[in-house]
Amino acid sequence: MLNPMSLAGEGIVAIWNGIRPEGRAEFFEWHSREHMPERVGIPGFLRGRRYIALQAHPEFFTLYETQTTAVLTGADYFTRLNSPTPWTRRATAAFTDTSRSLCRVALSLGPGEGGLMMTFRFEDEKAGLQTTLSKLEEKPGICGVHYCIADREGSDIQTEEKKGRPTVGVPAFVVMVEGGGDRAQLETACADIRFDQPVERGLYQLQYAVRP
Repeated sequence: MLNPMSLAGEGIVAIWNGIRPEGRAEFFEWHSREHMPERVGIPGFLRGRRYIALQAHPEFFTLYETQTTAVLTGADYFTRLNSPTPWTRRATAAFTDTSRSLCRVALSLGPGEGGLMMTFRFEDEKAGLQTTLSKLEEKPGICGVHYCIADREGSDIQTEEKKGRPTVGVPAFVVMVEGGGDRAQLETACADIRFDQPVERGLYQLQYAVRP
């Protein structure tokens, strides 16, 4: 059973993207005023958070938490994905380097949510990783540790919204480690996560959060 104060549900949408300079100002207004409130208005969506890079590429990481994994491929979500607003079409035309995964939460530990987030994206399952992550929760400054596994088929479904912002990949596995404010503590703790494969690692800071 998930810790009720870690991730809010059993599913997530994880999105990494950049923005071309000419679309940057509009991105912030659209994402905060229309897009994220629209998403958490979908039944089963519980929370949305946007982060900006401290040391990462691409610049933005957005995380949505859903009550169940069924929400991720349900009719309510896909109706919205296939009916993008005019503002959505205009804003997403400036997206770059987009990666998006619909995931099942396999592990979620911790007492709460943090202002810093380290993300890891990789393609092959790593033996013993969940054991390492379980120990990470006890490290100073760590308030959330999450391991998520992508639904490749669901993530690959083409929608009208996706056509406006083609993705460059669907990460198969996602690890997220939340820190309570001290960057050095978060980086020290994450140094214990070792991989024997290529990994996209990024350090992000919370910018905006919204609930239904």
